[in-house]
Amino acid sequence: MSTNKTLEEYIEEATHNIQNDRAVTSKLLLDLVDHMNKHSEDKYTHKNFGEIAAMYLETLQRSNEQLVKVAAIVQRQEGGKEGMSKKERDSLFDLIRED
Repeated sequence: MSTNKTLEEYIEEATHNIQNDRAVTSKLLLDLVDHMNKHSEDKYTHKNFGEIAAMYLETLQRSNEQLVKVAAIVQRQEGGKEGMSKKERDSLFDLIRED
């Protein structure tokens, strides 16, 4: 199996994981906002659930960063540069392990 094929498989897997994580996190965030709206009369609702919402938003931000890293790797590959640097490979494998 060629290096490019393996790279394509890893990029596909990483992208799939990122998309799944975003979908789940978005659903959880929407559910939390809905819950907060239903209990808006409780003055502690925002305080109690605001930190959870911030964690969901942080997860979405990290997935954005992961997508940018994957896109940069793909762009470099399409630009004619042969192979990946060790740093690029490690970064890609770290993305996959995070998911």
